[in-house]
Amino acid sequence: MIFRLGDLAELVGARLYGDAATEVSRVDTLQDAVAGSISFLTNSKYQKYLKATSATAVILKDSFRQECPVNTLVCDNPHLAYARISAHMQPVPESQAGRHQTAWVSDSAVVDPTAWIGPGAVIEDEVNIGPEVHVGPGCVVATGVTIGAGSRLIANVTLCHGITLGERVLVHPGAVIGSDGFGLADDNGTWVKVPQLGSVSIGCDVEIGANTTIDRGALCDTIISDGVKLDNQIQIAHNVEVGENTAMAACTGIAGSTRIGKNSTIGGGVVVVGHLEFADNVHFSADTLVTRSFKEPGYYSGNLPAMPNREWRKTIAHTRHLDEMMQRLKELEKQVTTLMAKKGDEA
Repeated sequence: MIFRLGDLAELVGARLYGDAATEVSRVDTLQDAVAGSISFLTNSKYQKYLKATSATAVILKDSFRQECPVNTLVCDNPHLAYARISAHMQPVPESQAGRHQTAWVSDSAVVDPTAWIGPGAVIEDEVNIGPEVHVGPGCVVATGVTIGAGSRLIANVTLCHGITLGERVLVHPGAVIGSDGFGLADDNGTWVKVPQLGSVSIGCDVEIGANTTIDRGALCDTIISDGVKLDNQIQIAHNVEVGENTAMAACTGIAGSTRIGKNSTIGGGVVVVGHLEFADNVHFSADTLVTRSFKEPGYYSGNLPAMPNREWRKTIAHTRHLDEMMQRLKELEKQVTTLMAKKGDEA
């Protein structure tokens, strides 16, 4: 499809410097772009590619505009503008309605006529599937599940019994939602399984990455609020609550009964122990080990465990000079020993 720069600028509220009638048909990186492409610059590390780009247009901040040799769409948040333009130029294909001949759907399931049930999918008893839902190949939707309008299960997704998905939820391949939480009681050295009687409640506009698992609650529900974005291979344990618009990167593990506030970010590989509570706007950098609650907004880092980011940076800086500091300390000890010996001789 072909798109005019003037229309794209209007779509994202950008200021266009160039020819509004110029057409583009694809998005690409600055360094790989060819004529007919629109690109973007959000990270100064890629500024070196700007002057030589072959893109037809670039989305960027005003501070970079004078360096750009081609048409520019100037805005305060180029990454956001790029995301919206990219989605506009390459929309998700519309899902067909109906069901594949190899799908199995229980007679007691309620499936909206506009929904699609793909090849090999299984829809069990008393499931409720809303309008324009897409259930991809190999998905299993267990008894009593509710899926809100416009949600998409890409492929091989498992929704265990009784869970609820809101509207416009996107679940990537291999995700498992509603599996039993890791609840065990110690009977003199033998582990006894604790029944997991809660469920999982997923809000609207949530995205769940490939092979991510979200466990059902032990008694109360595990809750993933509206707008949450989860990357691939994340583990969320039973009774965790994740606040609105929080985002987590890959390989993060959240232990049971932890409460995470709104508008927070959790970097890749973060480990959070159980029964903690975080305020809104709490941010952890990658590989942070979190062993205590954080009641104040802020940016936290480290595996020592976590501490305020500024304090962590100082600690790491000091750690890098430990060998030098040890040598200086030994020299000081020698000097002190020499001085003490002289005082002893003088006495």
